[in-house]
Amino acid sequence: MYILFDIGGSKTRVAASNDCHELQGDPIVFDSTSNLEADTKRIADAARTLVGGHGITAAAGGVAGVLDHKHRTLLRSPNKTEWIGKPLAEHLEKGLGAPVFLENDTDMAGLGEAHAGAGQGYEIVVYLSVSTGIGGGRIVGGMIDTARFGFEPGHQIINPHCRVCPDCVVPSAEIDKCVDLEGLASGTALGKRTGKKPYEVTDKQEWHRIASWLAIGLNNTLVHWSPDAIVLGGSMVCGMKGPVVSLDEIKRHLRELLTIFPDLPDIHLAQLGDFGGLYGAMTRLRQDM
Repeated sequence: MYILFDIGGSKTRVAASNDCHELQGDPIVFDSTSNLEADTKRIADAARTLVGGHGITAAAGGVAGVLDHKHRTLLRSPNKTEWIGKPLAEHLEKGLGAPVFLENDTDMAGLGEAHAGAGQGYEIVVYLSVSTGIGGGRIVGGMIDTARFGFEPGHQIINPHCRVCPDCVVPSAEIDKCVDLEGLASGTALGKRTGKKPYEVTDKQEWHRIASWLAIGLNNTLVHWSPDAIVLGGSMVCGMKGPVVSLDEIKRHLRELLTIFPDLPDIHLAQLGDFGGLYGAMTRLRQDM
């Protein structure tokens, strides 16, 4: 049996597969915490529940943050600061009794969408997740593209006062900073501005501003990465509880901004929902078989 996991900023998901093509049963989901030892133990406990008496051959999964070049340890993570520098892969391997392959969580979700979701059939796929934070990755030829420290488009610094949103006001707490995309358009940023969960925010102007900021960030991502398709995921664009960012509005702003290329790439909403990272983990394991 193979174990698949997705350690996000808010939730951790664990699943099993017999053949790395289909999930076996329903994934186990629990709240992520700042305690590495406790969370890795819960992953191991969930894995044992899922496999029953069967052995674990290998495991793969994503974690929110920047990994070292060996993909064993977190170097940076806004949501996992207490995990930084600790032997994450070692803890997981000890608990699971099997080798573990780690990737950035957004890269893993992008890999899943490229193989089993909205990115199928494209050579170069950019996946952007807009949720608790903002992350993104590039899939080329069905593989996570190589990079020294991975990809972090959510941390690009942007000027929000451009022509698509001349009235977009930077929050007073950020006025003296070089604010990044995540600091403006993520669920965390929206919560700081409004004091509400994103799905509780009904102010249409807030959602218009977020669409503008995301379009600016996507324009920058497009001119650097030039993909065949963009897949947008995460609760801020694909959530089911309340308002979300309008994909049509993002596209409209992008058409205004992107003048150097003759047209936009195809832009889709993610199809795999909360389990994109688990499908990516299955693909990652298949690629190492």
